Formats: sequence, C-alpha cells, structure tokens
Amino acid sequence: MLKLFSSQENTMVLGVTISSLSHQEISSLARGFLTEPRFHRIATVNPEFLLLAEKNAAFKQSLMDADLRVADGFGIVLTAFLQGKKLTRFPGADLLSEILCLAQEQKLLVYLALRQGGLSSYQETKVALLKKYPALVVHGSEIEVAALKNWDLTIRNSVIILCNFGAPEQELFLQMKQHCFPEARLAMGVGGSFDYLTGKLPRAPKLLRICGLDWCWRLALQPKRWKRIWNAVIVFPFKIFIQK
Repeated sequence: MLKLFSSQENTMVLGVTISSLSHQEISSLARGFLTEPRFHRIATVNPEFLLLAEKNAAFKQSLMDADLRVADGFGIVLTAFLQGKKLTRFPGADLLSEILCLAQEQKLLVYLALRQGGLSSYQETKVALLKKYPALVVHGSEIEVAALKNWDLTIRNSVIILCNFGAPEQELFLQMKQHCFPEARLAMGVGGSFDYLTGKLPRAPKLLRICGLDWCWRLALQPKRWKRIWNAVIVFPFKIFIQK
C-alpha cells in the first residue's frame, strides 16, 4: 500500500514536491506508517514554508526528506490548478485530529514537543487533548527552541511525536532528533494547531477555510502576523506568476 501511494503523481511548487493524494489516501497512508517499524515524518506545507525553503537550504532538504508532504494552504492548491493538476488541501489541524483519533483507537503513546514560552503550555495542551480524546495516552515537555541542538534526551515508547515549534524549527528538530525516539513510527510538525485545541487561538470559521480566506481571520486576530500573511497572500502568488 505504501509503495502504491508513494508512486502517485506529485506537484512541484517552488522546487518542493507536494503529494497529490486525496484526503482518504493521506489518512490511509498515515495509518500505514504506524504499522511499519521505522520512523516516518509528515510535513504539512503552506506558502510561507515554500518561501522560507527558497532561502534556507537545510529547511528545503528537510521538507524533501519527509515521507509525505501535504498541502496546507489555498495558494498551493491554486498553483497546482494553474499547472493543470488537482491537489487536495489538508490543513494540519484536520490531519492532527485524524492522527489523534488513530492514537486513541490503538492506544499509542503520544509525545508532545512544545515550544517553551509558547501560547499554550504543555499542561494546558494535555488537558485540552484529554478533554477531546479521553482515552489518549500522552506525555511530553516544553523545549527551549534556542537550545535545540543541545537537546538529546532519549524518549522511549512514544509512537507518535507532535511538535509545535513552527517553521523551520519543527521540521529540523524532528529530522535531527529522530534518534531520540527509537520506537517512533510517525512524527509531524503541527504549528499552531495546539493553540486551536486549547482555545488560545480561535480557528477560522469553516466557510472561510473552504474559500481560502482563513488568512483574513488570522490577520484580524493577530495583526502582528501581517508580514507572514503578506508573504503568503502577495509574495507567493507573485513568485508563481513570475515562474509561469
């Protein structure tokens, strides 16, 4: 099954290939990762990631080394459409929900690697997760992002690793420190998804997400993110236009 899915056509966007699998195929692949006795990493890619990858070779290589790259951004879906290809958007928060359901169903130990000083603390995140997934087995810690290179604590028995450091740190951390999780089968960077679960950051209404206008919601809630949103909404489409 994994070989069949990996052979499916991908879409190249700013030098990074994005999976063209459907929601159902991505979910099945994630389930399959949990059965293979090795470390797998999923990267949920948005336009901001791709712009950053153009300037950061290590981050770009980390994205390309992931076992699965999923489109998490309307701009990427639109780019594929302009190339005559169909690409499914699978927001990281939605994929996280499916992975947590699998973890609860299979009673798999989940490790949360949270940014120290982030919007949601480890304890707040754990409480929120157990409220929604009461049978979930979860542990974790808050990690100082500035000291990631020195972090070398071996965490055993954890099958799923979830990291919220943001780009590029979460992808580089999961790639560089996978040896610290010898029993891990699936790892994913989740960005701000934990903040949605704790309620620290309300998620955009579904209609806005469907229309690709969730950036308006984020800008209204977090005006200080204007530069990141400018890059995703203005700079990214301009680069794609120039390429075309």
